[in-house]
Amino acid sequence: MTNRYVYGIVDGTEEPIEFETDAVGGADRVYTISHRRIGAVVSDIDTTDPEETDEDAQRHDDVLREVMEYDGGRSIVPMQFGMAFESDRTLKNVLRGARPAFRRAMNDVEGRFELGLKVVRDADADVDTEAVEETVAGELEPIAAQSVPNDLFSDRLVLNRSYLIDRDEREAFDEAVARLEEKREDLTFRYTGPFAPYSFVDVKIGAQQ
Repeated sequence: MTNRYVYGIVDGTEEPIEFETDAVGGADRVYTISHRRIGAVVSDIDTTDPEETDEDAQRHDDVLREVMEYDGGRSIVPMQFGMAFESDRTLKNVLRGARPAFRRAMNDVEGRFELGLKVVRDADADVDTEAVEETVAGELEPIAAQSVPNDLFSDRLVLNRSYLIDRDEREAFDEAVARLEEKREDLTFRYTGPFAPYSFVDVKIGAQQ
């Protein structure tokens, strides 16, 4: 396993990350490769074109969660599944080229994670969507650093949104969701996370080869 599979980017000035876990492609160790104040969280892999199986997709997400909880909590700019490089040198060249974009993204997500909220109406319920959106926004937008809409993939979905939350605002956000549930017993609030902040970063890291 001479190639490096990348999960995300962390602040390279902090203590290196290293832990044992079930990683993508059968690896059992995750660690950082650093270059000029940014660090790539990686594991070893025997290919530069990994197949996205359900098992490895879950491992990718699990590693990101472990990083977020590592040593009291670390911020990470997540990469999409499948970023693998043939050598440390190739990876460092990519880190060098994308360094300004990574630093901007790291500043945006530092100390923050993503939470998701879906609001679902009962099958026969007649719901004023605009009123629900206004009520939810009134409770959650003052707490969130940012938020973005997601697809309404079901006709019963009234709202589907992701929120970027400061770690120290988690309790306030939890309480706000609880207040929403009390206000609207005719709606189901499906609250998920924390996740790595996929919805709030858009950094491409080039070719794998």
